[in-house]
Amino acid sequence: MSRVHDALRRAEQRGTSVGEAAEAVGTYTVEGRVLPSLAAFLAEVQEVPYTPAPEALLIDSNRRQDPPGEEFRTLRTRLNHLQKLQPIRSVVVTSPSPAEGKSFTATNLALAESQLSGSYALLADFDLRRPVIHNLFGIERSPGLTDYLMGKASLAEIIKKIAGVNLCVMPAGATSKDALELLNLPEVKSLIGDVCKMFSWVVLDSPPLLLSADANLLGTLTDGTILVVRIGSTTIEMVTRAMQSLCENNVLGVVVNGARAGELYSKYTYYYSRYRYSHKPEEPEAEGAEPAS
Repeated sequence: MSRVHDALRRAEQRGTSVGEAAEAVGTYTVEGRVLPSLAAFLAEVQEVPYTPAPEALLIDSNRRQDPPGEEFRTLRTRLNHLQKLQPIRSVVVTSPSPAEGKSFTATNLALAESQLSGSYALLADFDLRRPVIHNLFGIERSPGLTDYLMGKASLAEIIKKIAGVNLCVMPAGATSKDALELLNLPEVKSLIGDVCKMFSWVVLDSPPLLLSADANLLGTLTDGTILVVRIGSTTIEMVTRAMQSLCENNVLGVVVNGARAGELYSKYTYYYSRYRYSHKPEEPEAEGAEPAS
């Protein structure tokens, strides 16, 4: 964000206050730190084509009647309602174990949020052990989160704007053997706080709960956690252990993935929430399980 910094330096030489200079270049100050407005920030990031991988099976805004898209918009509606009741901007999407659909859910939830007029969503890959978000969108893995935390890239350099949609993606970055140590850095909390001040929603994909402490840590740094379970794969014992590892007050809901017609109300049923919502669609979904990642 060299343009912003240059403007601030010139303003300082003219005797203009930092606040006045920040306002002039589309920024604002928070606790003495200068942050860009979303428009100013997006002017600094690279835009990449929207070329999702065929196997990603992402929801399509042009096919709104497709069952998966309807379910993710229902999930979006419930979360947006919660957001009106309490300050919620950042959510961690995780699962008890691998291959239950957490990355699939995180990506489609972020896409659903980005489809709202005037709403910009950020999808951030915090699964530093087995990241997949960059593959789903066909972008480079690095520079990304790890590069930023190691001081090798700026925030604007690690975020990509997806062309044609109000969505930005932060890939995981270069491979690191010290994932948990990186996530424990104070810069992580500052990073999440900064992007939450710019984006309407920040969705974090994280490692499974029962394989590492990463998701538990991220849950303490964000506004809530969504747990993804998969029919035929996740056991009651696994769900119980996963819930026990989380702060119950921080669990926003559970998404059930991979159900066939008649097994549940729909393929993706958001059946547990802080306010115990119930969801009963009028028509059953077509059969077919969705990908787990």
